[in-house]
Amino acid sequence: MAITDIKEFAHLSEEDMEAFGRELDAIRRDVEDSRGERDAAYIRRTIRLQRLLELGGRAVLLGSKYRPAWIAGTAMLSVAKIIENMELGHNVMHGQWDWMNDPEIHSVSWEWDQTGPSEQWKRAHNYSHHTYTNIVGMDDDIGFGILRMTRDEPWKPINLIQPLANIVLATTFEWGIALHDYDAQKQLDGEDEKGLLKSPATRAFARKIAKQVGKDFVLFPALSGPAWKTTLTANATANLVRNLWAYAVIFCGHFPDGAEKFTIGQFETETRPEWYLRQMLGSANFEAGPVMAFMSGNLCYQIEHHMFPDLPSNRYSEIAEKVHALCEKYDLPYTTGSLGKQYLLALRTIHKLSLPDSWLRATSDNAPETSSERRWRVGDSPAVHALRIDPLTGQRRGLRSAMQEARVSLRNAKKEAKRQAKGLRRTGDRAAL
Repeated sequence: MAITDIKEFAHLSEEDMEAFGRELDAIRRDVEDSRGERDAAYIRRTIRLQRLLELGGRAVLLGSKYRPAWIAGTAMLSVAKIIENMELGHNVMHGQWDWMNDPEIHSVSWEWDQTGPSEQWKRAHNYSHHTYTNIVGMDDDIGFGILRMTRDEPWKPINLIQPLANIVLATTFEWGIALHDYDAQKQLDGEDEKGLLKSPATRAFARKIAKQVGKDFVLFPALSGPAWKTTLTANATANLVRNLWAYAVIFCGHFPDGAEKFTIGQFETETRPEWYLRQMLGSANFEAGPVMAFMSGNLCYQIEHHMFPDLPSNRYSEIAEKVHALCEKYDLPYTTGSLGKQYLLALRTIHKLSLPDSWLRATSDNAPETSSERRWRVGDSPAVHALRIDPLTGQRRGLRSAMQEARVSLRNAKKEAKRQAKGLRRTGDRAAL
């Protein structure tokens, strides 16, 4: 099962947990107190850059029947759509810039260049996902209702096709997210299927689809005149590029090994420090330089985003240094890796969990993609979970040390099993093998 007691899992005492929470609260206050013109100038520059790229791309695509113009225009439009989706739409609608009191850069008024209405996304994402992050049965973003991403969810025969479903989701990611948010809105509104066509959620969704499809696949191709076909393919390609990139960023932040899952029981008794810890342990970062960080909407710092979703994204890099230092102090894991590594780990989980549990070796307590505090138990008794002090080094020994020790023990066990099997083969003891 998923984590039911985050303190036991993390090897933290009550005192350490409270101190951990106070230090994170201090990080939040420092950033809030220091927000100012530098941050405002950053978001305004980003908006200007995005609009210039989109305008330039649309202009170049007027000559899209010529291959160089098609390539240049498609590239510019793809980058513009990525910036609008990741660094602008996502972050503005999180309220990261509401402190500026600028009505044009505000979570209430921003409508993004994506199929789903912003209001439906904010309800499903800002509220449901960020409140119930990785809580099995409450956070519908665990697999988006399409993929089985934890062994806590029972296997069904339909899961056999999830490698194919994953490809479809990646290529149509904006549509997958829009339908996911639309379904969440209907449930929250208590709408039944009979009155679906007249519901506010359906009307808003239909209006946004008409606007997006009309803009990219009717209006701008028509403005290109004889080049309408090539402009249409350029727009479709730019949307595909944006979808694939957004999908990769989201999956690298939510589904690599180390992004833990939690139970409803953990949430029901959760304190503010435990909420911080759940966001940290339920997320993963990927390594990125300034350009990749910008193009990912700074969601390469997914841990920091989940802990402080409404702080300006351009401050996440400095927040990450402080959070990483806290992880060192309390001997907690800070899950990160290259973009390729994090995605391959998520992809492995997608393919592995498409199979029945009986075909898998690990359990939901000790699998690399799903674990719980039970992995630290000795029989039916919980292990000592308070932070220990190493008598030789004087350093704290907590969850990260326990995980390293478990990995070493597993490697040694595998080596011993191979050694014994090799010895049996030499002696010809086939029955024992």
